[in-house]
Amino acid sequence: MASASKNSPTSDRVIIAVDPHKASWTAVAVDAELVAVASVRVEVNRAGYRQLRRFAARWSQARWAIEGAVGLGAPLTDRLLADRIAVTEVPTKLARRVRLLSTGHGRKTDEVDALSVGVAAWSGASLRTVEIDEQIAALRALTEHRDDLVRPRTQTINRLHALLVKLVPSGLPRGLSADTATEALRRSRPRDPLRRTLRQLAVELLTELRRLDRRVTAATESIATAVAGSATSLTALVGVGDLLAAKILARTGPIHRFRSPAAFASFCGVAPIEVSSGDVVRHRLSRAGDRQLNYALHVMAITQIRYDTRGRTYYQRKRAAGKSHKEALRCLNAAWPTPSTAPCSETGLPLCRQPLDTERCRSPAESVVLEGGDDADEVGEFGESSAVAGDEDFPVLPVGDGPFDRDPDSGDAAVPDLGGRVVVGVARAFAA
Repeated sequence: MASASKNSPTSDRVIIAVDPHKASWTAVAVDAELVAVASVRVEVNRAGYRQLRRFAARWSQARWAIEGAVGLGAPLTDRLLADRIAVTEVPTKLARRVRLLSTGHGRKTDEVDALSVGVAAWSGASLRTVEIDEQIAALRALTEHRDDLVRPRTQTINRLHALLVKLVPSGLPRGLSADTATEALRRSRPRDPLRRTLRQLAVELLTELRRLDRRVTAATESIATAVAGSATSLTALVGVGDLLAAKILARTGPIHRFRSPAAFASFCGVAPIEVSSGDVVRHRLSRAGDRQLNYALHVMAITQIRYDTRGRTYYQRKRAAGKSHKEALRCLNAAWPTPSTAPCSETGLPLCRQPLDTERCRSPAESVVLEGGDDADEVGEFGESSAVAGDEDFPVLPVGDGPFDRDPDSGDAAVPDLGGRVVVGVARAFAA
């Protein structure tokens, strides 16, 4: 049942802040003074949506802000976007911090949560407006579907391996597959009841494994087709295949929401976090950000080390200087990018939509990932050089004016990235 306060609107400029749940939407109108003017709670259905619209119609300049607009708030977000109403997304962590730092000793109700969303929306000028890209949404659905299939497949292989170890005295090779397991079972002909039972269970698991293999293969082919249809140049980067490209595109969303490669690095969790105090200036590894993107960038860096790339040359040079594997990899991760921001003068097309032609136009993959200059050698150990300011809740906030290294071409704060220049390469490989 819906309920509204008796307070009358005192200003036309308000933010309709919504705390979404599975069965209800709680909305609070927050004015510019960060005061709750009115509130309403409705059910998640058409009638509830119409009631919310009537509630917002009381203010001529009402704006909408939803906590988790692409999560629990997705049904409401889709309805508002279909009616051509802009929606600001407020990260859940940001709204929670606002509530915890406010008065009230941490009391929590749906109205308090919605008020926190409104305060965050008024205060965070750089919070992004939700944009639904159907192609990116489809890629994310495909990648998550494949991940959901790979997970039980791994569990099935582990269970099958545990059974085969008891059936095959000679052991099994690493990298167990359905064909390898079939050959091992073909050689096993137990006669005692226990081993016959184990073999029967192994056959059932093998059947399940083959079924999952077919589904994973089908999902992989669908992802490859979708990536090819997106015309992205990400796959030209060293270490990026169709699966990684799809994950990066799906997890990143519209790239123009990041003001710079520095903001993108902070969003991925690869920019170090400054923990300085007094005269001591130091940094630590970031455990924040999107860990799936962080994983994708790490795979890119490891791949560049394995093949004949500039990243491998840089890594080997650090190893020759006496550094351990982790130290050399950390230096590679923390190399400062100095890419040119000049647009393509030949084609005039967005870099993400044009074919890569190394003779006519220097692609981001070449200028950023493959051509890391010797300037990277001047960077010391991780934590000895300056870093970019940022937070995972504010991926689009401008970089501060602290003592940060600057890109001489663009003026952007320099950012440590994976693979020598992977972060900037990714950001500009599909940035319009």
